[in-house]
Amino acid sequence: MTFVKTQKAKAYFKRFQVKYKRRREGKTDYRARIRLINQDKNKYNTPKYRFVVRFTNKDIVAQIISASIAGDLVLASAYAHELPRYGLEVGLTNYAAAYCTGLLLARRVLKTLELDGEYEGNVEATGEDFSVEPTDTRRPFRALLDVGLLRTTTGNRVFGALKGALDGGLDIPHSDKRFAGFNKEDKQLDADVHRKYIFGGHVAAYMRILMEDEPEKYQTHFSEYIKKGVSPDNMEELYKKVHAAIRANPSAVKSTKPEPKEYKRYNLKKLTYEERKAKLVERLNALNASAGADEDDDDDDE
Repeated sequence: MTFVKTQKAKAYFKRFQVKYKRRREGKTDYRARIRLINQDKNKYNTPKYRFVVRFTNKDIVAQIISASIAGDLVLASAYAHELPRYGLEVGLTNYAAAYCTGLLLARRVLKTLELDGEYEGNVEATGEDFSVEPTDTRRPFRALLDVGLLRTTTGNRVFGALKGALDGGLDIPHSDKRFAGFNKEDKQLDADVHRKYIFGGHVAAYMRILMEDEPEKYQTHFSEYIKKGVSPDNMEELYKKVHAAIRANPSAVKSTKPEPKEYKRYNLKKLTYEERKAKLVERLNALNASAGADEDDDDDDE
C-alpha cells in the first residue's frame, strides 16, 4: 500500500486569500491602476482625473473619471454612437472616429468647467504633436491616459482618441512615439501620415484598392458607406465638417427614446405567501382529483 503525501493541508486553504474580483475576471490591472489613482497627501483630497478609453465591437467609450473611497466618479463621457448627430454615420470604431470621440469629450468637459473659451486647443488638425499651454488665469484641465488592459502598439486607436483630446484642449502627459505615422528608425513623427489617419485617409486608400481590384468585395464591405454616399474623394471633407460640428456644440443631448412599458424578466417572479398557499391548495386538489379518478377506474374493472 502506498501513501500519497498531502502537499497542501486544510490549514493552507483556510488561510488562502483570493484575488480581487476584477483581477479574477481579468478586467483590471491593479498594478497600473494604483499608479494612476494614487494622490499626494498634500493635495488635500483633490481629485486625480483619468482619461479612460475603451473599445467594443460597435462603439468607443471615452470618460473622465476620478477615484474615491466609495467608487469611481465620472465627470464627463462621450461615445462614438453620438457621432451620427454630428454627421458621421459610418465607420464608428476606426482611428478617425476615435479622434472625433476624444475631441468630443475634451470640448464637453471644458464646456462643463467653463474653460472652453480659454482653451480652444488645436483648431485645425495637422497631425503634428500638440500640447496645450497654460494661460495667466486658470490652468488647463489635466488628466492621465488610462488604456486598461490594451496593448499599446504604435498606431493603436486609443492614441487616436488621445490625439483628439489633446487637440480639444486637455492637458494629458504623453509622447508622440505611439501615434500613427511614427517612424521607429528616424525616431520622428510623420505628421502627414498621422493627418491621413485622422481624416480617414487609410480607409479611403483601402476603398480605392477594392474598387479597382475586387469590386464585388467593395460592394459588400463598404455597403453602408455607399448607402450614405461616402466615397474616398469626399471623406476628408466629411471629417472636417464633423470636427467643426463638435466644436460648435459639444453638449450631450438627453435621449428621447421612450422607456419600455414592460421590462423583460429573466427569472421567475417571487410569489407572496398567499399566492404560494393558493398554489399549494390547487396542487392538492388536482392530486386528489386524479387519485379519485384512478379509484373509479379500478371499480369499473372489477
